[in-house]
Formats: sequence, C-alpha cells, structure tokens
Amino acid sequence: MPAPLPPTELYASERVVVLLSCALSFLGSSLLVCTHALWPELRTRPRQLLLYLSLADLLSALSYFYGVLQDFDRTSWDCVLQGALSTFSNTSSFFWTMAIAVYLYITIVRGSPTGTGLLCCFHVMSWGIPLGITVAAVALKKIGYDASNVSVGWCWVNLDAEDRLLWMLLTGKVWEILAYVTLPVLYLLIKKHINRAHAALSEYRPLLSRAPAFQPQTSIADKKLILIPVIFIILRIWSTVRFILTLCNSPAVQNSVLVVLHGIGNTFQGGANCIMFVLCTRVVRARLFSYICCCRCDELDWPLRRSNSNWQCPEPPKNKDVPGPERTKPLLSST
Repeated sequence: MPAPLPPTELYASERVVVLLSCALSFLGSSLLVCTHALWPELRTRPRQLLLYLSLADLLSALSYFYGVLQDFDRTSWDCVLQGALSTFSNTSSFFWTMAIAVYLYITIVRGSPTGTGLLCCFHVMSWGIPLGITVAAVALKKIGYDASNVSVGWCWVNLDAEDRLLWMLLTGKVWEILAYVTLPVLYLLIKKHINRAHAALSEYRPLLSRAPAFQPQTSIADKKLILIPVIFIILRIWSTVRFILTLCNSPAVQNSVLVVLHGIGNTFQGGANCIMFVLCTRVVRARLFSYICCCRCDELDWPLRRSNSNWQCPEPPKNKDVPGPERTKPLLSST
C-alpha cells in the first residue's frame, strides 16, 4: 500500500452535520427499541431482526459521535476504545443487514418455515464474527489513528500498521463489499417472486370480485424490510468511494462533499430505519402518537385535578344526630 496521504482536516461545519446525523441515528434506533419493548403484539420475527440491527446501529452512533466530537489527532486509549466499539458495531450492522435479506429470501421466495435454529445462526454470525475480528485487531494493536482519510474524525485502522490494507478489509470493507454483491441479488429475487405472485393473482381477480380483499401472506413489515438493502447501499457507498480513493492515493479523498456524505452515510442508518419502520408504518405510527397524546393529556390533567382538590366543598357542620362518614356503612359494595 502506498504511503498515506496527509491528514484530512475536518471543518467545524462538517463536524456539526455529522454529529447531528449521529444524534438522529441514536434517537431513531432508540425509538425502534422502545416500540419493540412497549408493544409485545408488534414483536414479529422481521421486527425482531430489525431490533438487533437497531442495537448495532445504536452502539455505532454512540461511538461515532464520540469520535467526531474528539476529532482524534493521535492514537490514545480512548481512540482505541472508540475504534474498537465502532468496528464491532459497524461490522455487526453489515451482518444483520445481510441476515435480514437472507430471512426475507427464505420466507418469501422459498416459503420455508424459520425456527429458532436460523435465529441462533444469525446471532452467532452477526455478533460472534465481528467480536472475534475486533478482539484480534485490538490485541494486535491494529486499531488507532487513521488521519480521517478513511473516516470522519473517528479512529479505525492504525495509520502506522504495515498491513493496514488487510485490516481495513477484515474490519469492515470486505463485508461491506460482500453486502453490495449479495443484497441486490437477494433483493431482485424477492422482487421477482412478489411480481410473479401479483401477476398470478390478477388472472383470478374477476372471479374473486365479490370475495374479501386478498391478503398476501407477506406482512407489510416484510415488504418494507426489503428496502433495508437499498437504504444500506445508498448510505454506505460514500465510505467505499473514499476507501478506493485512499488506495489510489488520490487527493480527492479530502473533498468536503465526500467527507460529509461519508459521515452521514456511516452514521444515519438508524435514523433511516426509524423513518421507514416507525414513522412510515401506519400501525406503529398510530400507536406511538396515541401513546404520546395520552402522556400529554395526563400531564395537562394533573394540574386540573390538583386545583380541584384545593377547591373542595366546605364540610357541613357536624351534628351529633347525623352520623359521620366513618359511622356510615356503604349500601353497595365497591367495584
């Protein structure tokens, strides 16, 4: 690999944009996790996979936020810690994105039932492989300052490592490139199967004109999960472009537009998933707005109840001939 380029200078405006992207991704991922925790009836298998992807994106947003905030200029203990966390969460996000695509292919195209065995396999691969790679990279001191040529302020593969190209591939790029190849193929197969099913249905539609509306076996959540690979590629492509430019030793890697797009693309997947699967999903959106409105009504009603308690009717004068409340038994049992 050729000698590294001089460090990429990050301007204040670029850092603000990327920090905002990290914050929105953190909020979006947190909202996805909260909706999964609040409403058990929404815990379908597709949303369960989305939950694990959101947890990876949540950790990724936190680690990137700290890295951009610090804008490291050398290798330090917190640089290594941040680089390790972002490497693990980022690689795990790649694996969970591919796991979702594989799940959709198996359930929609193959029509095969999926049990706990497949989910356990997803867990082992999507958490275990990134963890093993990250532990090896830290133990061999491959994580450190990278001059922001393949990052945006955060730490990744140490600039001084002689085999840094190998570790850049192992700690992210090889899985990212694999996702670029795998996801479109699976997506096209899924889309082709759905179109074929719709075409077959249209032949019998005149006979079913009086029948209830056709409900496909695939839920709305399943269909929307197909968009995850598309979102993934649109967001991640800028990181790959800067990586290739770094390999070519091109000064274009320091272009401000590419730097900002790289920063947003690496950090905003949690926010994009929240927009698609919370704000643009009618059932979840309705439940969320109802929950917020109920909480708001309770807050507004509390001062009213408190004021009513302060303006109680005056207690009637005590009369020995009239029994007090404590001496009177209720006529009806409480409900």
